[in-house]
Amino acid sequence: MTESFVVQRETQIAAPRATVFAYLTDPEKILSWMGADATTEPHPGGLYLLKSVGPRGAAARGAFREVVPVHRLAYTFGWEGGQEVPPGSSLIEIDLIERDGGTLLRMTHSGLPNADQAAAHAKGWAHYLERLTIAATGGDPGPDRGVSNKS
Repeated sequence: MTESFVVQRETQIAAPRATVFAYLTDPEKILSWMGADATTEPHPGGLYLLKSVGPRGAAARGAFREVVPVHRLAYTFGWEGGQEVPPGSSLIEIDLIERDGGTLLRMTHSGLPNADQAAAHAKGWAHYLERLTIAATGGDPGPDRGVSNKS
């Protein structure tokens, strides 16, 4: 069995869980902090599709495995045309925990194939969770310029 690499992040968001959940599942709200086009069907087996910004314009595709409104999301993830992380090859799990008058978002991205991909996805998550925190609290994170990666 090959080794799997994992990215874990936590961020505190000064917004209710229902608001944060909407920013993770509603395509219009997703686009306020990530991507150029989004399609989501937030139910087990439903589609997760996000076209990223930038010159590559890659699309991330997966399927929802678990959807517990305002509490938890789990969906497969990968890049269309991606050799190292193809669609559905990794798993993103997000838990929303009520804490300090807001929401603690705890994210685990598992199933990444190597250290380079884990580092690239860690950089992406740091960038996008910061943007999510701004958007979910009513701020404007500005245009999404993506994350520059060599991957």
